[in-house]
Amino acid sequence: MTRVIWASIVAALGGLLFGFDTAVISGAEGALRDLYDPTYQYLSSIFGTPAFWHGALVASALVGTIIGSLAFAKPADRYGRRVMLMVMGLLYLVSALGSAVAWNAESFTLFRLIGGLGVGGASVVAPMYVAEIAPAHMRGRLVAMVQLNIVLGILVAYLSNYIIASFELGSAEWRWMFGVEAVPALAFTLLLFTNPRSPRWLVAQGRDDEAEGVLLDIGGSGFDVTKELSAIRSSLVEARDHLTEKFFQRKYLKPILLAVAIAAFNQLSGINALIYYTRRIFEMAGASGTSALLQSVIIGGVNLIMTAAALMVIDKLGRKKLMLTGSIGYILSLGATAVAFYTDTTGPVVLASLIVFIASHAFGQGAVIWVFIGEIFPNSIRARGQSLGSFVHWIMAAIISLTFPMIAEVSGANIFAFYALCMVGQLLWVILVMPETKGIPLEEMNKKLGIK
Repeated sequence: MTRVIWASIVAALGGLLFGFDTAVISGAEGALRDLYDPTYQYLSSIFGTPAFWHGALVASALVGTIIGSLAFAKPADRYGRRVMLMVMGLLYLVSALGSAVAWNAESFTLFRLIGGLGVGGASVVAPMYVAEIAPAHMRGRLVAMVQLNIVLGILVAYLSNYIIASFELGSAEWRWMFGVEAVPALAFTLLLFTNPRSPRWLVAQGRDDEAEGVLLDIGGSGFDVTKELSAIRSSLVEARDHLTEKFFQRKYLKPILLAVAIAAFNQLSGINALIYYTRRIFEMAGASGTSALLQSVIIGGVNLIMTAAALMVIDKLGRKKLMLTGSIGYILSLGATAVAFYTDTTGPVVLASLIVFIASHAFGQGAVIWVFIGEIFPNSIRARGQSLGSFVHWIMAAIISLTFPMIAEVSGANIFAFYALCMVGQLLWVILVMPETKGIPLEEMNKKLGIK
């Protein structure tokens, strides 16, 4: 059993790199804006504004994420989950080193896009790998470890940015912020060599003897290998049969709309704007460079604590209660932030409001979204339903990250007021539309959603 826990921890490091790569730019985007302003000015003479092109540079990783979330499922089936996780480790490594030595805006955008491919791939393959090596009675906790590591990675990125800024490295500071990711990326790639291949993938390749060896290695005493192999074969036959099921059809309209809605609302809260532009938001509120980075660390810490708290109670309180709590917290915190900018009473008010905001997100949407999407679709289309939710999530993340600099440049208050208004919409959706999925058997869920 120690073996499977170790393998899950190593795979979950892919989630930590996911979070780190997502958040690390928050400490550097101001320096990048100043450095590449001549490029932005030139491009704006052709199309858009300098703020638009800066948003495009910051959002470039998200373009890679969208591609990666769609592109890595088939290679993972062909070459194996562990091999593709190694590829993602190398993508993170290349992105970290390339971003650190980038010689112009174009090269920086390319290397960030490469990192985004790793993020998108890890969002699909890391949970898949852990689910396939974990015993049934530990699967939920071990898969949740990936989500918790994503949030931990965000905190580590904020903390790393703060520590690097404290050395006062001048114009090289932002390069170190990106370059330091190469260390965990290399460690992740090398540690994967100690992990076993997925037994489910081995059976799918007709390598039953190897799969049996892996199951004996990770199963521990009292583990029925023969029974597990039989269950894997049955699930593979069922999965092949389900491939013929049409996804976009009338009877699946309700779960499809529910998945699209929760994924869109997730980003319309402005969560990615906060993660990508944390330092700038606090500087807009009057904080200095290092003080803004320290406040970012506080945000990351609250995010981690509240995510852990939500994972402990989500099966007791239910998904809807967490979403209600989070929605109300969103509205209050975003509304207070907007008022603070409108009345020029920023500073501690913005920090307090954004602490409530991140706590609301971590306890609500952040904990619920992927659990909810996984529960509303029948077995036959669940994988495709989760892919749809992921695709909508990342598309909306790219839009929010692209537009934030343009709107914030004109009026920081308006953007937070817009996000607050969107969260009023989410609150109404939760109250009037969202079904509770806690503890409901699949057959009953299908009936509840009108799926026949």
